[in-house]
Amino acid sequence: MPPRVILVTGANGALGQAIARAFLDESPANHVCLGVRARRDRADSLGEAFPDRTTAVALDVTDPAAWRSAVAEITARFDRLDVLVNNAGFHEDALLATMAPESWDRVLAANLNAVFHGCQAVLPTMISHRHGRIINIASLSALLAPAGQANYAAAKAGVVALGQSLAKEVARIGITVNTVCPGYIDSDQLERLPAERRQAALAQVPMRRFGRPDEVAAAVRFLACSEAGYVTGSTLKIDGGIL
Repeated sequence: MPPRVILVTGANGALGQAIARAFLDESPANHVCLGVRARRDRADSLGEAFPDRTTAVALDVTDPAAWRSAVAEITARFDRLDVLVNNAGFHEDALLATMAPESWDRVLAANLNAVFHGCQAVLPTMISHRHGRIINIASLSALLAPAGQANYAAAKAGVVALGQSLAKEVARIGITVNTVCPGYIDSDQLERLPAERRQAALAQVPMRRFGRPDEVAAAVRFLACSEAGYVTGSTLKIDGGIL
């Protein structure tokens, strides 16, 4: 496989770290750009472990100007950007009747608008090379919306629809766009759940275990590889059989 330049957003979280490592393990020629905002201890540690194969890129995914700057920085150095993984995001759960409008706006901005800005920022260079891979990380909430997540579920469902639409627009140019919907994955967010909620979540999973970040990362790596060139507009759930 030829060397590639990959940008992973949310690269300081457990899932972002696993995705970055998957690409680093795939080929010693790959270079992974770690999109980070404020907290970056894990990203810095990964950069120290792979100093010649990773680059930390300051990126507020909600800011279109920050996206343009980050992509310009990457393309100025490498003259291309082969893979974008839109992984950054978060949720602020609340019942819709009591949800603050600001919470709705923040979650939509970080989970849906950010994907729009990211895709728009990388398309010019991918179109010029007539090749590219975009993998958007949504959530099982996009397909099986739970109570208390109207903002997050709506945002992630929008990511699924955005990916399907964009896939049709760029298919003839050699760019694929796919969406991954993880279920319950051992991560920072899951660790913060109270014990009773973790047990309730586990009871929903037919496999009776939570997923691992590396299991999601393996799917992302596949969707980005040359052998997946005929896979586009797809939505892949990784949830242990919930849905």
